[in-house]
Amino acid sequence: MMNGSIEIVSRTDAGRVRSHNEDFVLHEQETGVVLLADGMGGYNAGEVASGMAARIIVEGLSNTWRGLTTGKRTVANSVPIVSEAIRAQVERANWAIFEKAQSDPQCSGMGTTLVVSLLYDNQITVGHIGDSRLYRLRGETLDQVTKDHSLLQEQVDSGVISKEDARKSRNKNLLTRALGIDPKVDADIHSYTTEPGDLYLLCSDGLNDMVDDEEIRLTLITLQSNLALAADQLVMSANDNGGRDNVSVVLVKVLQAFPAKLGWKARLKSWFSSRGN
Repeated sequence: MMNGSIEIVSRTDAGRVRSHNEDFVLHEQETGVVLLADGMGGYNAGEVASGMAARIIVEGLSNTWRGLTTGKRTVANSVPIVSEAIRAQVERANWAIFEKAQSDPQCSGMGTTLVVSLLYDNQITVGHIGDSRLYRLRGETLDQVTKDHSLLQEQVDSGVISKEDARKSRNKNLLTRALGIDPKVDADIHSYTTEPGDLYLLCSDGLNDMVDDEEIRLTLITLQSNLALAADQLVMSANDNGGRDNVSVVLVKVLQAFPAKLGWKARLKSWFSSRGN
């Protein structure tokens, strides 16, 4: 479905300080599902939470998307369908992680951040919880698409602290929202129109805590023709700057437009509509 329209490359690394990696990345080229999760919890339970989230959500989203009738799809009806599908799968994963944490003492208190996206019909729909991020490089402009669910972000939003001071704060990892901590969770879900040449970066905070946005931007601009090298360089930069946390990145490049493929009835209706204007 998406083969030939997008290119995906991912990297994940334990970093220079942590003994094991609680991040988890998973993507499916054919359906355009991409996910990154950053787990937390004792007894290595963070990697249990992030792994559960990734497998449940990616499998559920991929199956849902494959089950839709392509000929009846338009952007107008596919955006709400995808948004609802992401919300439903996030809720499934949240409850599964929460139940596991309640029933297994070694998993008590585990949870995970999450950023998941689905690319389809010249759109990208993004769902996120916590402080894992999605950035978009369009031309030479890098935009942070998601907004962190953290105490620090709330302080920035309320004017208590500046963005510059926030970057130096030691309270970066105090989350206000995470997957699997409570029986219910509210994911932020938004949709955006894609353009050929767009480069999307999903990352755990192990990257953006160690590497500032300008360095990320310059790396992506310089190496966007070689995603594998760009991903390697981002991880290397995080580790060179201290590597205090696990660091994971997923790069998704839009190679060409991927509009909805309409069935003959929809194409005929569209043709008559254009003739009447």
